Amino acid sequence: DYHSEFKAVTRRAQERFERREWSKWQDDAVERLEIREQVLHRLVAGLRIMLDGYADNHGLWVGIKEAYARLINQRRDVELAETFYNSVTRRMLTTVGVDQSLEFVWFGATTIPTGNTPVLRIYSQVSTLDAMIEAILRDYAFAVPYRDLEGDASRVARVMEGYLCCFWDTSDFDAVEMLRSVFYRNKGAYLVGRVRKRNRVIPIILPLLNTDAGIVVDAALFSEEEASVVFSFTRSYFHVDAEIPGDLVGFLKSILPLKPVAELYIAIGYNKHGKTERYRALYRHLDNSNDKFEIARGAKGMVMTVFTLPSYDMVFKIIKDRFAYPKTSTRAQVMDRYRLVFKHDRVGRMVDAQEFEGLSFSRDRFQPDLLAELQEVAANTVTITDDEVIIKHLYTERRLYPLDLFIKEMSFEKSKAAIVDYGNAIADLAAANIFPGDLFIKNFGVTRHGRVVFYDYDELCLLTECNFRVMPAARTYEDELSDQPWFAVAENDIFPEEFRRFLWFPAPLRKVMEEHHSR
Repeated sequence: DYHSEFKAVTRRAQERFERREWSKWQDDAVERLEIREQVLHRLVAGLRIMLDGYADNHGLWVGIKEAYARLINQRRDVELAETFYNSVTRRMLTTVGVDQSLEFVWFGATTIPTGNTPVLRIYSQVSTLDAMIEAILRDYAFAVPYRDLEGDASRVARVMEGYLCCFWDTSDFDAVEMLRSVFYRNKGAYLVGRVRKRNRVIPIILPLLNTDAGIVVDAALFSEEEASVVFSFTRSYFHVDAEIPGDLVGFLKSILPLKPVAELYIAIGYNKHGKTERYRALYRHLDNSNDKFEIARGAKGMVMTVFTLPSYDMVFKIIKDRFAYPKTSTRAQVMDRYRLVFKHDRVGRMVDAQEFEGLSFSRDRFQPDLLAELQEVAANTVTITDDEVIIKHLYTERRLYPLDLFIKEMSFEKSKAAIVDYGNAIADLAAANIFPGDLFIKNFGVTRHGRVVFYDYDELCLLTECNFRVMPAARTYEDELSDQPWFAVAENDIFPEEFRRFLWFPAPLRKVMEEHHSR
């Protein structure tokens, strides 16, 4: 059972945190990402044998869907069960587009659970705020003691008082509502809740670290922007024991109103259902808009063709049939790199990419120049008929502001901050054993929070696979002028002396980059 195996791995997270078994947590993260595919593979293979010549019988699958719907009706994770079933039928029947007779489909309005009990603990300020925060911390029982529980509680209380006075003009509130489940990621454990005053709420997130001296509260976060960064699409997925996933997502949506429901499911590890929610949201948007898909702004990709819908906050990336010179990667290698990013710690610096197959769109929603480009560079992946555009395979990512456009169009101060963070992004990726390969700023983008992240993965590799070399001295004057190397270069050879040629931006910004990152 997929969800049972998923939750079994998820529940190891507390022990990993308590024992500071960070490498085992990373192993668990990869293991959990692979469970669904392994279960699906076994199930589909078994069904093909069981159903023999009837495996693609449409009428049979209509009946199977009806029976399955009755079986899952009372499940508390019914939305995940429906998505799992859809994955099975699409593999069995190689569905293109959506077949509503075979799949669980809902493109209408939905209500999100409000996230009330039993997923919550509710606290009121009976005596002092310090005492209430201390009670909250004590209710999360770990096998490791807090280093300074009273001191941490007092510090959180002071930050909370200051934020409430600034945000609500008063430190008064009705209650603090905390999710019972702890969110684990890498070396951190996060206590997540909301502060409520009548019908208003703000987040409260307390990141915990397990140090040599015990557990400490590393920060106290109360703004929507801080909470959004914690649940960013550039971060690895949380391990959180969600008995009722919909209720958990509903609670998170209450403190992150701008965050799409799809991203919240993805953030807690249900990336496949997140894909379902993403597709449904896109379908609803298309049904209520009339703008057209168009070629994305910015420099054209050498490996991918990228398009957007102006009114929608996503980009769509299709691998080209042939890559522009001097790219030498294959389609399989590019897909392998996207899988590497999917399984790797993204450290807040790489965009989450979701993979889709067999999508169908109305042809009249595409600009003519985009249709022409798709026919020219991706004919093996895209079929264009009189009425439809059928796409065999694509990736979706959140739309960012390309860094090369950002520094052209924004003020010097904003551009300066972005260039400094570009250097920080490269350093953070290196700390996570990732080398972007292609350091051109067109491969980086800026989030709405001003954070620079990497989004072009075709040259990406593990840092430990790189061979950093010193550029050999030129033997002759002709060698210096040559556009070809005068020495042997292996596939993963990297020459840091060449990095400056990637810094294609105005001299004042180049100076900023060198001042902050030349060491």
